[in-house]
Amino acid sequence: MSNPVISGDGIFSHVFVGAADLQKSTAFYDAALGALGIKNLGPFGNGWVLFGREKPAFIIARPGNGEAPSGNGVTVGFAAATPAEVDAFHAAGLAAGGTDEGQPGPRGHLPGAYAAYLRDPAGNKVCAYTFV
Repeated sequence: MSNPVISGDGIFSHVFVGAADLQKSTAFYDAALGALGIKNLGPFGNGWVLFGREKPAFIIARPGNGEAPSGNGVTVGFAAATPAEVDAFHAAGLAAGGTDEGQPGPRGHLPGAYAAYLRDPAGNKVCAYTFV
């Protein structure tokens, strides 16, 4: 096993995060995830916006209970192919209204890890990781 933390075994069907301002969050994810080759697959149902490479895997929408979204303590990590993709994710996310939660660079807690962290406009914490 090459890396026990990041593997090709998908264990999730999807990840769903809440967004109070869907337009701002969609613009943020179009930019940040676009840098990783993840596409906006369009709206679905009652205002959900789906993202993925071939199939929906990441969804943003207004919370179903109508309350403000809260992702404190939760981080969604996206796979990047190269450190340059991590850098592009971070730069695009900042330019699209995200805030810095960790500059791109090596991460000492995982051998070979290179990552960057952002908060989206709704306050959700996201990151991009690759291993070199």
